[in-house]
Amino acid sequence: MERILAAAGLTGAELSPLGGGTYNSVYRVSAREGEFVLKTPPAGLPGLTYERQLIRTEALFCTLASPVAPVPQVVYADDTALLTTCLPGEPVFGRSDVDRPRLRRQLGTAVRALHDVTGPGFGYPQLGLRTTWTEAFTGMFGAVRADAERHGVALPDLDLTRHAKAFDEVERPALVHFDLWDGNVLADTGLTGFVDGERAFWGDPVAEFVSLALFGSIEDDPDLLTAHGFEFTDAARVRLAAYQAYLYSIMLTERVPRGSTDPEFERVIMDALTRALGVLA
Repeated sequence: MERILAAAGLTGAELSPLGGGTYNSVYRVSAREGEFVLKTPPAGLPGLTYERQLIRTEALFCTLASPVAPVPQVVYADDTALLTTCLPGEPVFGRSDVDRPRLRRQLGTAVRALHDVTGPGFGYPQLGLRTTWTEAFTGMFGAVRADAERHGVALPDLDLTRHAKAFDEVERPALVHFDLWDGNVLADTGLTGFVDGERAFWGDPVAEFVSLALFGSIEDDPDLLTAHGFEFTDAARVRLAAYQAYLYSIMLTERVPRGSTDPEFERVIMDALTRALGVLA
């Protein structure tokens, strides 16, 4: 860490752990030059296929998104660490002191700006890009199903090929954060930013609406959708259900390498997965 802080040009730095992270180790850095956030990846092999070089992915996300959306700016990055600016505000998860409709409108506008960023191909940047979203997402889902089998997790069957036309509609690879649940959204009296872009990919903006309404329905959030400017079609609803199934499959599978043993949380995930699969049946 001393090497990283020195490379970033920080002096008199003091580190303190930041909670909330489930993959990287996260620290707040207080230095003479200001307040920063330092992330370091876990040692050993990744738990899931896509969990490779996530530090690099988040650095890319911040670099591309910070000019248009309220995300941290990169101060220093390599394969072992990411140092960014520290955004003001606190996570909105569990809070009752925020104007929720106003916050969701602000978030919808910010996320729309994020989705206007276009990439060179589809998929996770750290795993290699594909020329079509249908090919990329099919591969992404196939990878998590292979991860589940490797970790002994039984996932329900899902045949994406019968919905290929819906995925073929996606022709532009947009920048998608894919982890915008309330714990990664910061606010004081209003939105101050969003963090943890390590799971970002190039793909369908509709995928963003899964974590933005985790375990619920984004169509119950007209404030965000109106500010974003998105209107659902039948095909978009099919794709949303597939992205829900994908995220909830990840959440079920990652419990094994992370050692999670909460049966109630597993039930919540499985119930949400079952609802998504019902749309796709």
